[in-house]
Amino acid sequence: MATLPSRISRSRAVQGAAAALVALGLLAWWLLPIGAPAPSGSITFSTGVTSGVYQRYGALLKDDLAHDLPDVSIRLRTSEGSQQNIARVASGEADFTIATADAVAKYQKDAKPGADSLRGCARLYDDYVQLVVPAGSAVQSTAGLRGRRVAVGQEGSGVRLIADRILRSAGVDPERDITPVPAGIDTMPGLLERGDLDAFFWSGGLPTAAVQQLSERFDIRLVPLDPALITSLRASGEAASRYYRSAEIPADAYGEVRNDTAVTTVAVANLLVTTDRMDAPLTEGFTRTVIDSRDRIGHEVHPAQLVDLRTAIYTDPLPLHEGARRYYQSVKP
Repeated sequence: MATLPSRISRSRAVQGAAAALVALGLLAWWLLPIGAPAPSGSITFSTGVTSGVYQRYGALLKDDLAHDLPDVSIRLRTSEGSQQNIARVASGEADFTIATADAVAKYQKDAKPGADSLRGCARLYDDYVQLVVPAGSAVQSTAGLRGRRVAVGQEGSGVRLIADRILRSAGVDPERDITPVPAGIDTMPGLLERGDLDAFFWSGGLPTAAVQQLSERFDIRLVPLDPALITSLRASGEAASRYYRSAEIPADAYGEVRNDTAVTTVAVANLLVTTDRMDAPLTEGFTRTVIDSRDRIGHEVHPAQLVDLRTAIYTDPLPLHEGARRYYQSVKP
């Protein structure tokens, strides 16, 4: 009979331990609920020309995405720019991209394949049109480009789209009144430096490294774009023209550029673009990383610092992707 209490104690101890395990299990379930599996798979991010802002931004963003979405493999693919980027995403050749709002609007207006499937994730930073000439050039305005060799961007770029529109708004036919050169920012600076160009158009964030580097070895100047060009652009009836705004390039945007004052220009917003085919959890995670990585990337690519959570949700002309919507709802005060 002496062993009875010990048996009862052991029984109670076992029951107590079992109860404790159940309680711990319930607590763990409550604190760490089982949700959807983490995003996984492979995605392609279409960027831009090798020395442009899109490509540099994409390369740095890829590092942060690898950390935040470890089960997702990200491939970067260079491109000619916005117009090619949109076509790739719409056709399924790429999953995410960056493109200017005017290029997106044109793709929609032209009812190109997959236009209805395009979705926005975030409004990023603005591109500024930069008309670059040698410091000693006689060109003082867009109209002064007549008869000159001018790089207007590659066929699939956003530069080509906006350069052609600006030239027409200034009364310059981009095919007949100039010698158009279909070059990108990876080759424009060298062509200007060697005297093979008289000017080039570039549309990108400030500062663009390729323009900065050119200014450090060759004297250049930025030609002002008259604010009246905005009025003319909007009067053209082009739906995309409403995405242009008058802006200024600060005098200190490029330390070595020979401009003593701010330069008037045209600006247009960049959007992070995907399609309605993209998985919502993955899109939510991608959007979160874009916003959260702003300061780190901004140390190397200054335009990234201008990504603002308060305005990122405004992706006009694109409807917001459901995954991006979930992200913005999750951080709403």
